[in-house]
Amino acid sequence: MSENSSNAMPLKSMIPRFAILLAVAFLVGFGGPFVGMTANQSTACAVFISIIFGTLFFWEFRLAVAFLGLAVLIFSKSLDIPTFVSSSSLEVIMFLVGMMVIVGALRDLGFFTWIVQLIVSMPHLNGRKFIFVTAVASALLACAVDEVTSIIFISTLIFQVCDRLKLNPTPYILIAVLATNIGSSGTMMGNPVGIFIGTKGQLTFGDFMVWSFPMMLASLVVTTGLLLWFYRKDLKQFDVSLKDRLSRGLSIAPVVKVPYGRGLLLLVLTVVAIASHHQTETLLELEKNSVLLVMPLICAGIVMILKSNRARHYIEKEVDWWTLIFFMLLFAVAGTLEHTHVDQLLASGFSKIAGKTPATLVPFIFSVSAVGSAFVDNVIFVAAFSPVIEQLAVTVKDLPLWWALLFGACFGGNITMIGSTANIVALGMLEKHGGHQVSFFQWLKVGLLCTVVSGGIAVGTLLALAPKMPDHHMSFEKLKAGSGYVPVSEPFEGELVGTLSQRGNDIWLTGRDGGKIRALVSEGTGLPSGSVRVSGKIFADKANKEYPYLMKVEKLEALKRD
Repeated sequence: MSENSSNAMPLKSMIPRFAILLAVAFLVGFGGPFVGMTANQSTACAVFISIIFGTLFFWEFRLAVAFLGLAVLIFSKSLDIPTFVSSSSLEVIMFLVGMMVIVGALRDLGFFTWIVQLIVSMPHLNGRKFIFVTAVASALLACAVDEVTSIIFISTLIFQVCDRLKLNPTPYILIAVLATNIGSSGTMMGNPVGIFIGTKGQLTFGDFMVWSFPMMLASLVVTTGLLLWFYRKDLKQFDVSLKDRLSRGLSIAPVVKVPYGRGLLLLVLTVVAIASHHQTETLLELEKNSVLLVMPLICAGIVMILKSNRARHYIEKEVDWWTLIFFMLLFAVAGTLEHTHVDQLLASGFSKIAGKTPATLVPFIFSVSAVGSAFVDNVIFVAAFSPVIEQLAVTVKDLPLWWALLFGACFGGNITMIGSTANIVALGMLEKHGGHQVSFFQWLKVGLLCTVVSGGIAVGTLLALAPKMPDHHMSFEKLKAGSGYVPVSEPFEGELVGTLSQRGNDIWLTGRDGGKIRALVSEGTGLPSGSVRVSGKIFADKANKEYPYLMKVEKLEALKRD
């Protein structure tokens, strides 16, 4: 969504919102130690909450809030530069850059205009057929390109048809945008949260097609049927107006031949290249998802060579740098939650509330992410939840949890009119086209109903399929261990599982029993970034009242995904 200074918020309305933002940030920051958080953990939580409220209260200033929040993390030593770089998910950002260039080229080549013409020229058109095809086209376009591009072109189609039939386009726009948000969960290309979840969860394009895409289709079909019933009166009026126009020998819209071949070829080649990334990586013995992330860049590079006169335009105008920079900073701030081990506290809290099985965690994660995404950018909640799911995956099968997060973030955008960027774009076009406005409760009435129905289908299907899903679970890879000692609170047999972090000259293990390990990792081995497992013999340490026992480290293993 572009920023427009002419729509600047009045000062009187800014002051109370700013006061609320500061109050919440200070409450979280200074209240953290009272619930067992360290100073760095409290700071990380306060900054993240500030970005959430900053996005909710000051949409046009969200990037400024992210800049200032990052500075606070650096100055408070809650985040260092190497962690910032590693947490920024630059691979996701570059994937989105490549896809935005490709979408710009598709627009130039007339691909989207061709799609519109296909729908307009359908034989035996009626209201139900128009709604069904429009909903399916919205969802599939969102899968193939992105939700914003999809809704822009489908909205253009709807305006064109409704103007000819002298109908109010509002119901048809709402149907299209609801279908777009559902469709954006079908592949990792439909929504930024898809590619983010794919990279964090080590999911392939094939994983999305096997699990996510069929569930999206089932939700879409049922939701479209519900919308056909909900807007049945409008559909009757559509049929009456269409019959009257055709009886006078008038077409619904002029049919124009559009040269679509090159655009269709570009899209097909891009999708095929992305879809075959796993096979290419296996053949070339490359790191998992490495080809997935560079394929859009390869296709974009070829496009810019073939259309060199438009290359600068694609980079400067088609790439939404404002949003991408916000995403990058948001990912970095969310990475601080992992760096300071807030994710472990959240995972522990979620386990206490929702248990440790997919049967309870799936509906819990879906509900929380859906409600949150209804009011704040869904990328924020996905970025915050991802490290938590990585922690839960130590003991729980992770695939159902990732899908629950994906569907909650995408479907939750349908609850309110500010739930997704596609909603905001569609409503802006609707108001600009004919001055039509949609009230909050007018949207909520249909949006909440659709979310409950589509979410129920997704959650029910996830719970039914969870036992059959492959266990992307974790295994441990043995590392070299130094002569370290772990202070522990009580003697036990087994091992400790936690996360290592550098603190000065010491390495800390944060986990079930916590403690400090000195010289645990041998020189040159490097510090593993994920969870680790340490095991060894237990000795009494009477001098330490807080941790009266020591574990002599004999084995250190790093958590990895199979």
